[in-house]
Amino acid sequence: MKILVLGAGGQLGRQLCAALTDLGEITAATRDGRQVEGVSDAHLATADLAAPDSVLDLLERVRPDIIVNAAAYTAVDAAESDEATASAINAQAVGDIAAWAGQHGALLVHFSTDYIFDGRASEPYPEDAPTGPAGAYGRSKLEGEALLATSGAHYLLFRTAWVYAPWGKNFLLTMLRLAADRDELRVVADQVGAPTSVALIADATRAAIAAWLTALPRERQVLEGTYHVVASGQTSWHGFAQAIVDRATSTGLLARRPLVVPIATSDFPTPARRPAYSVLDNRKFQHAFAFPLPDWTVGLTQVMNELCEAKHV
Repeated sequence: MKILVLGAGGQLGRQLCAALTDLGEITAATRDGRQVEGVSDAHLATADLAAPDSVLDLLERVRPDIIVNAAAYTAVDAAESDEATASAINAQAVGDIAAWAGQHGALLVHFSTDYIFDGRASEPYPEDAPTGPAGAYGRSKLEGEALLATSGAHYLLFRTAWVYAPWGKNFLLTMLRLAADRDELRVVADQVGAPTSVALIADATRAAIAAWLTALPRERQVLEGTYHVVASGQTSWHGFAQAIVDRATSTGLLARRPLVVPIATSDFPTPARRPAYSVLDNRKFQHAFAFPLPDWTVGLTQVMNELCEAKHV
């Protein structure tokens, strides 16, 4: 079984390479073809979704049975002034990959975002909720979803949100860095979501692929489609920051506890409007694949323990 992971150098791609190793032969594709830290058993390859020929050439060379696309344009604010690039990577490239998968009978696993919704709901969004992205990034991701859905490919589309890891660039690591230097952190308290670790997403992805591989053709058709893969529960960015600081202080990652001050979104203006409500209903995935998606605090504890262990090695 040949598995191609696109975007293997990103925080999710790195975790996926490790999680999927026992399912087949992994080819880890990054924009520069460099070794992925923490991944030693994968073949290395180069692919840039902004350069479609490089991706299609790689697909023809590897001929994967499963394509896992963790590559994306995720610079939410920059997309407002560069929507063409965001669309090229998040939509057009996805359409090209999906077309190849459809022609060759491959399974395409693709990741999307809460930004395809308007963020004005008051209860978790189900998969079939009306969409209404408020910015360029969300529009580009929604366009990619549409191209995937009409491609004729076998696919699993996983929407996720508030993603973090013990590596890369993310909210958790930013809070830890700032908390080490400041006495006070000012964090938005009127945006709500479910912080989700890359470990949870990767493990859920592995479970879904394994279920698809062992299913009969008719059962595969039932499994394919769109799912929300996020942790359960909800909090605000302020609540997430407070939990990070509390755990970091108790485990010794922080020598002192800074004050975490709640602020409004209007106090922290950005070029792209953030969804006020990003909670996604994850029950469909849990039911279809018999895979639990626990409360967001479980993943946070696991990541904080991992960081603490790494510090003391």
